[in-house]
Amino acid sequence: VQLVESGGGLVHAGGSLRLSCAASGFSFSTYGMSWYRQVTGKERELVASISRLGTVTNYADSVKGRFTISRDNAKSTVSLQMNMLKFEDTALYYCKVNSREYWGQGTQVTVSS
Repeated sequence: VQLVESGGGLVHAGGSLRLSCAASGFSFSTYGMSWYRQVTGKERELVASISRLGTVTNYADSVKGRFTISRDNAKSTVSLQMNMLKFEDTALYYCKVNSREYWGQGTQVTVSS
């Protein structure tokens, strides 16, 4: 199993980023997927999740209306569109396979105020 995140970077507050996670080594379309984030010294936080067919999505209250999770089962990718970024969105973002302890290595998002 391999999960490779990309798309992180440095952005000004109010800006946008799109994170992507390329999955391989398992049957991608049979699992829901999630994005988590973690700030050093704090617990990992669930940001958004999406069902295996993409029909159901859930978001943390802190990102509702600003972030959108999506997936492309043909390409085995899951994405996180992040708009109206805030300083407090700064974190290391990970994708994860639901119901499995499969994690990517993370991609850093830094929002300057």
